[in-house]
Amino acid sequence: MPLTPRALYEEVAELLRQRIFNRELAPGSWIDELKIAEELGISRTPLREALKVLAAEGLVTMKVRRGAYVTEVSEQDLREVYELLSLLESDAAAVVCERASDAELRELQALHQELEQAAAPGTGSRERFFALNEAFHLRLLDLAGNRWRKQMVTDLRKVMKLNRHSSLFKSGRIEESLREHRAILAALSARRAQEAREAVKTHFANGLEAAA
Repeated sequence: MPLTPRALYEEVAELLRQRIFNRELAPGSWIDELKIAEELGISRTPLREALKVLAAEGLVTMKVRRGAYVTEVSEQDLREVYELLSLLESDAAAVVCERASDAELRELQALHQELEQAAAPGTGSRERFFALNEAFHLRLLDLAGNRWRKQMVTDLRKVMKLNRHSSLFKSGRIEESLREHRAILAALSARRAQEAREAVKTHFANGLEAAA
């Protein structure tokens, strides 16, 4: 497939990132550099640069004299990721209660309504649900206004995606997640910072229980 003029290693990193998220490259699998380079019609230099990017994101693990492997997320890894996400996003929710305008809170409400539609039986799309769920959380971080916090969360969420199909796909978890989002929105709309903080912590605690 043709690559755009953007830095070649960035294009390759994004291509591999999506293959990992889509399970075309499964957790624990070896990444065949020669095969991928031939497939894309590129040298191994930009491919190796791309793998360094993915390794920095935690999606790829480099093993001495063995090459690159898609990262396998252990239960401990997952617990640590969820704990950090809970701390960072609950703090962001409290900030949003204090700083966000009414119009910005309505943006979150609109995103949540799309999320509800994506989860509707027979008409929804689970892949769209995943995308909207992430958009909701990232918009909350935007409104909190700390770019370093958002960057940390974005990187952590990439690692979390390695396990996403065994969390939200568990029976009943999507419906439970929606109820938790409603509680978060209610607290945000009422501008009750501590309640919003606790609602987000509950959301991640339940998510971890479903994912572990």
